[in-house]
Amino acid sequence: MHVVITGANRGIGAALAEGYARRGDEVTGTTRDPEATHTLDVADPASHRAFAARLDGSPVDLLICNAGVYLDKGETLPDGYPVKMWTDSFATNVTGVFLTVQTLLPCLQAAEAGRIAIISSQMASHERAPGGSYIYRASKAAALNLGRNLARDLATLGLAVGIYHPGWVRTDMGGDSADISVDEAASGLMDRFDALDLDSTGCFKTWDGKDHPF
Repeated sequence: MHVVITGANRGIGAALAEGYARRGDEVTGTTRDPEATHTLDVADPASHRAFAARLDGSPVDLLICNAGVYLDKGETLPDGYPVKMWTDSFATNVTGVFLTVQTLLPCLQAAEAGRIAIISSQMASHERAPGGSYIYRASKAAALNLGRNLARDLATLGLAVGIYHPGWVRTDMGGDSADISVDEAASGLMDRFDALDLDSTGCFKTWDGKDHPF
């Protein structure tokens, strides 16, 4: 199985890449580092074109849209959340997901049963809205909505799409006080991705298999 993972240089992305490699799968893990083997800036259309050219139409069985940013942590409502922070966050967390799927669509169609996993967050849920982190929450909610709509359209091509909350994970983004380790999150997510099919397309699930409220 060929797995493509965006943002695979650290955190959950790196743990997923290691997990699939240990399992014997072919892994293409991307990073924004221009010196890396698989460079991809998900917010840059030219970078997508160059990455797709390097893949040269090879089948992608599983695309994991993991690359994301959380730029507004600690911002305050009276004087925070600058416009550029909104623009940069949506460029990566939403547009970046769309461009990745759009660019690699021929590779996904070349696989026997291509699947797309979008890493969102419980912070995308409109049923759980405690306030704060407005940019990150809004961008992850948009990624969730994008995934749900892609699931409807791509089902006609035989491609399944799932959206996932990875848990509150001890990473640079999640912080040291988070609930679970990156290895726990990656192991659970791999199980979820293995189960993804056209019957479950459009799902929003937690890393440990629970249906997440929208």
